[in-house]
Amino acid sequence: MVISSGQTNVLVVEDEMVLRMRAVDIVEDAGFTAVEATNADQAISVLESRSDISLLFSDIQMPGSIDGLKLAHAVHERWPNIKIILVSGQINPSDEEKPENSRFFGKPIDSKQMIAELQHMIGKGALEVVSGQAASIANPTSSAHSAVEETLAAENDSLRLLLEQAGIDAELLLAQAGIDAKEREAADKLQQLVLGELHHRIKNTLATVSAIASQSLRTATSMQHAQHAIEGRLLALGRAHDLLMQVSWAGAELGMTLHKAIEPFDTKIAGRFVLSGPELDIASAAVIALAMTINELCTNATKFGALSAPAGRVKIEWTVDHPSQHLSLKWIETGGPHVYSPTRRSFGTRMMESLGQQLSGTVHLAYPPSGFTYTLEVPVASMNK
Repeated sequence: MVISSGQTNVLVVEDEMVLRMRAVDIVEDAGFTAVEATNADQAISVLESRSDISLLFSDIQMPGSIDGLKLAHAVHERWPNIKIILVSGQINPSDEEKPENSRFFGKPIDSKQMIAELQHMIGKGALEVVSGQAASIANPTSSAHSAVEETLAAENDSLRLLLEQAGIDAELLLAQAGIDAKEREAADKLQQLVLGELHHRIKNTLATVSAIASQSLRTATSMQHAQHAIEGRLLALGRAHDLLMQVSWAGAELGMTLHKAIEPFDTKIAGRFVLSGPELDIASAAVIALAMTINELCTNATKFGALSAPAGRVKIEWTVDHPSQHLSLKWIETGGPHVYSPTRRSFGTRMMESLGQQLSGTVHLAYPPSGFTYTLEVPVASMNK
C-alpha cells in the first residue's frame, strides 16, 4: 500500500505479464507512479496523449512494429527530457547503440540497484510505503526475501555453468553425428544460434521466477502462505513450459492449455470443471500468461470459492465472434459458499486483471453472491502474437 503526496510518472514497457507487474512494483517502491504499456506502439500512444512522463523503463525484446531499442531512440528524439532505462535478458547494447545518457541493465533485475538508479535519475519520488502492520504484510521478513534473492542468484550461476556445459555437449553431438570439417563452420553458427536462444529463454525464465518470488513475498500474510504461493505459481509456469515443449514452443491449442492448467485441481471430485469452446491456436506468450492466470483462478476457487465446497462447480466457456474476430472467455463458479468482494488487491487479482492488458483486451471481475465470475474479452489476433 502506498500514499501519494505528488506524482512522478514512469512509463513501463514490458510484454511479459509477470515481469511487467514486477517492474511496476519496483517503480512504486522507488516512490513513483507506473504507467503501463505492453509494446512500443502502446508506449508511443501514451507519450503522445500525455506530457507527464519523466522516465521510460523498457524491455528491448518485444512484439510490435519496433523493439525497445528503436523505441528508446524515438523517445530520445521526440521527447529529449524523458530519461531512459533499458533492460534485456539477451541483448547487451553498446554505448553507440543506446541513446545518449540512457542506462542498461540485464535481466533478472536487481531490484535494489534499479530502485537506486531510478531515484538517482529522477529524484527520490513522492510515494512512501506505509509502516507498521501493512508493511509487515507486504514484506513478511526482509531476511526471507534476501534469502530468496540469494537462492535465485546461485541458480543463475548454476545455469551459466549449464550453458557452458551445453556448448561442450553440442560439440560432442556434432562429432558423433559425423559432421566433417567442411560443415563445421555452418554447424558452429547453428550451435551459437541455439545456445543464444537457450540463454535468452533461461534468462527470461530466471527473471520470471524472481518476479514471482518477489511478488509472492510482497503480498503474503505469512511465510507459509508465501511458500505455498511461490510453489503453486512455479508449478503452473512449469506446466505451461511442458506444454510448449511438446509443440517446440510454436504455441498451443486454447482448450489444451486450459485442460493442462486445471489438471492439478480436477482430481478429487469428477466433473467439477466443464470446458466448452471452439479450437483456437494461441502463441507461446499467450499460453504462459493464460496458464498462470487460470492457476490463480483455481487457487482462489479452492481457498474461497466453488472448489472449496463439495457441490461447487466451475464452468469455463469461450466463444469467437467471427465478424469482429474477438474472443470471449468466461470463468463461472457455482455451488460454492456465499461470495464477497475482496478487501485488498492481491498479486493473484492483479495477474487476472493484467491478462487483459497483456492481450490488448479487457477483463471484468464480478462477485455476485451465487459465485465469482471472470470475463476476458480480447482480439483473436492478440492470442497469436
